Amino acid sequence: MHMPSPTARDPESRDAPVVVHHNADAERFEATVDDRLCVAQYRRAGNVLTMTHTEVPAGVERRGVAGELVRAAIDYARANTLRIAPLCSYVRGYFERHPEAGDVLA
Repeated sequence: MHMPSPTARDPESRDAPVVVHHNADAERFEATVDDRLCVAQYRRAGNVLTMTHTEVPAGVERRGVAGELVRAAIDYARANTLRIAPLCSYVRGYFERHPEAGDVLA
């Protein structure tokens, strides 16, 4: 019988890293966690990303996924000299909790 090593990580575990992809065509940042799609949607106008909605389905919430989606948007904004307008209440709260990210606020 094969036993996994003690350091092997179950890819479906709560500790698995969240991998975020930027889907520019759909204007959103996406992560799939436990086969559930999580998104942070935006509208782009000029150099401003207006973050409109963040959605993490029941069963995968409270695992930091929404924060990872917003961090990806912030990283993208910084890398592309963009600003973020936080229309979404979660994104507004994120900026309140993380003032160090304020350099990208529109």
